[in-house]
Amino acid sequence: MGYGLAEGNGVLRLSKLTDYAVVVLTRLDEAEDGGVLTAPGLAASTGLGEPTVSKVLKTLSHAGLVEGRRGAAGGYRLTRPLGAMALTEVITAIDGPIALTACVDNAAGFCDAEARCPVRGRWDPVNDAIRRALSGISIADLAGVPAVVPHPEGEPRYAAAE
Repeated sequence: MGYGLAEGNGVLRLSKLTDYAVVVLTRLDEAEDGGVLTAPGLAASTGLGEPTVSKVLKTLSHAGLVEGRRGAAGGYRLTRPLGAMALTEVITAIDGPIALTACVDNAAGFCDAEARCPVRGRWDPVNDAIRRALSGISIADLAGVPAVVPHPEGEPRYAAAE
């Protein structure tokens, strides 16, 4: 789709590949200091298909989030700690720029109604707020153990550990 957030069933959600990328990055963080993990090994440890893992690794490598090493002792490793990797970087690497609508950031030519749209350009502040919120979340935040947060209606809710 190329907009970073996919629409489905009335909600905004990340693509499956972005979700898988976060899982793969989290597994890579478990490698020994400076060690590498292979695509088949990552596929086995994550339960994802090897072609999917390979595709994710190639895309993350192009974005500079992981680096590949060739040879008998080859594999992939993180280029920096997960705490220094913002969620927005992963979303952008996998899905492209984060944009809620086709006309965000003054883009033109992507919407049939743009010439007469009464809200053209007014989505930019909403999109900026979402980008800021997502850029404040690191992959390390997502990799942490979820904490149970009491919910007022009695059912536990989960939130990332502080």
